[in-house]
Amino acid sequence: MSKKHVLYLEDDHQLGELTSELLEKAGFAVTWAKDGASGLSRFREQQFSICIIDIMMPRLDGYTLVKTIRTTNALIPIIFLSARVLTDDIIKGFEIGGDDYMRKPFSIEELIVRMKRLLNRHTVESTGQKIVTIGRYVFNYENLELKIDDHTVALSPRAAELLYRMAIDKNRTLLRRDTLLDLWGDDTFFNGRSMDVFISKIRKHLSADDRIKIINIRGMGYKLIVYS
Repeated sequence: MSKKHVLYLEDDHQLGELTSELLEKAGFAVTWAKDGASGLSRFREQQFSICIIDIMMPRLDGYTLVKTIRTTNALIPIIFLSARVLTDDIIKGFEIGGDDYMRKPFSIEELIVRMKRLLNRHTVESTGQKIVTIGRYVFNYENLELKIDDHTVALSPRAAELLYRMAIDKNRTLLRRDTLLDLWGDDTFFNGRSMDVFISKIRKHLSADDRIKIINIRGMGYKLIVYS
């Protein structure tokens, strides 16, 4: 099996060298860029499986880099790394296209677990459905695409996973704690807020069909309902 190729952006030489070495020992191929502009050049030159991006980078910051990446590639998993701890910074990271966000200092073991969760998206189980109808929408889980009429939206892996779990169990509650533990690894307030951001984005993607509602079941989770 070929190695998963990681684009890793970090301007701190000591941290970058150590993290690159540990990721390679864990079986990944790593391209390490020390500034945002170099990272963008590498992204355009090579094929990557996942991006690990520090926000506070010279020449081109991580937010701007991800915005640029998302104009051409909506599917590649992206994890932000940052010393920034304000909720607004975290939410901004998800809103512009990040799939996960880790605060520095971080555990390399936790980083690898989160990378694998994004790379190995939830296996289609039970019915084996990969294409699901949601009202007027057609959701292709395998291709991470949501289509209505002639308009197609490319979803991030995390958004697609959440939508899939709700779509195959329409009218049943997507349990918040269980989902956080399964996809994020823990149910901290920080991860709960990130899940809320993804749910908000999914609502917007489904807004063209007013029969579709995602409702918040207080203290439990979310439920996708398609009214007849």
